[in-house]
Amino acid sequence: MKSLYDIIQAPLITEKITQLKTDHQTVAFRVHRHANKVEIKQAVERLFKVKVDSVHTAQFHGKKKRLGRNVGHRQDWKKAYVKLKAGEKMIELFDNV
Repeated sequence: MKSLYDIIQAPLITEKITQLKTDHQTVAFRVHRHANKVEIKQAVERLFKVKVDSVHTAQFHGKKKRLGRNVGHRQDWKKAYVKLKAGEKMIELFDNV
């Protein structure tokens, strides 16, 4: 695979993920479509210097969109739920806010 930043594309912040973060030490990222769980685990451990317990992934198919009579669709994408090991510090994405 490519660099760590190609695998981990963006953090996902929703109400559900915020609740998972506080209750179950789980964070979520938008990841490369072809990245597997092992690559995601290694990328998170290297980027944030934490130990990962497990990784769960979910595939999402792009929606169809119309503009007049032209039909297109958004890209397919992948989400990864990363659970940290017990005793690890939580990943703070917005420390300065």
